[in-house]
Amino acid sequence: MFSEEPSGLVAVTGATGALGSRVAARLAERGVPMALVARDPSRLPALAGAEHRGPAGYGDAAAMRSALEGARTLFLVSGGLSPRRFEEHACAIDAAVACGVRYIVYVSLVGAAEDATFAHSRDHWQTEQYLAASPVRWTVLRPSIYASMLTARADEQGVIRGPAGDGRFAAVDHDDIADVAAEVLAPGPSSPRDVDAAILEITGPEAVTMGEAAEQLTRATGRHYVYEPESVEDAIAWRSRTDDPHEVERWVSWFQAIAKGEFGSLTDVVPAFTGHRALTIAESVARRQAQG
Repeated sequence: MFSEEPSGLVAVTGATGALGSRVAARLAERGVPMALVARDPSRLPALAGAEHRGPAGYGDAAAMRSALEGARTLFLVSGGLSPRRFEEHACAIDAAVACGVRYIVYVSLVGAAEDATFAHSRDHWQTEQYLAASPVRWTVLRPSIYASMLTARADEQGVIRGPAGDGRFAAVDHDDIADVAAEVLAPGPSSPRDVDAAILEITGPEAVTMGEAAEQLTRATGRHYVYEPESVEDAIAWRSRTDDPHEVERWVSWFQAIAKGEFGSLTDVVPAFTGHRALTIAESVARRQAQG
């Protein structure tokens, strides 16, 4: 635990999205006072004890300072994919420091490194370094690949095509990540943990290949999914027909990072922090399908 526990208002960014909304809901259940921050406040959920702040984008220093006024803790969900994402993250961190925020929990990604293969893992690493150099307490959450991303990588025929080879990854469910984040932001008295300056890798319970993941998707949905490996050159060629160079690099390098094992971490953070096991890909997709 912290030598001086952060307390007071918790600012939650990304509360209109899949992860931030789940974290906000869990904190509301625990009676945590919150400021929900969004570019479009009209889309924010109505939760007990939560103020709506914004509009505020990460790259707008004045808007972020206004949105974070009075907060003592910031849950910082990484911003949208863009060439300026690190600069936008740095702006949000600076705004938090200027407002007197004492503790920042940043959502990064497994495999974040200066020389990471996946283009946006390098953005995450830069943000982690910037946060570590800031005058606040911090914790970094590094989730693995979201299980929900896998169906989105398939075409209309259920084919997932890319240069992932036989690389393994431990995809994780949004609910499991949110459960861990809630424990970090508002820990219960029975589960004290030292998370000061910690990097927590949050993964599913098993590391699978893309082919094995496709089999799990098939079992969970009843729709046939299959993985078709391809070369990096072929991946670049067909993606370049429809996407800009930045999007092509993001797509192809994501598969390349899998092939190189950069998303292959397997940890027990979910059960250690929450007391329940992490969901498999099949369980995560089946739950999402049942929820509609």
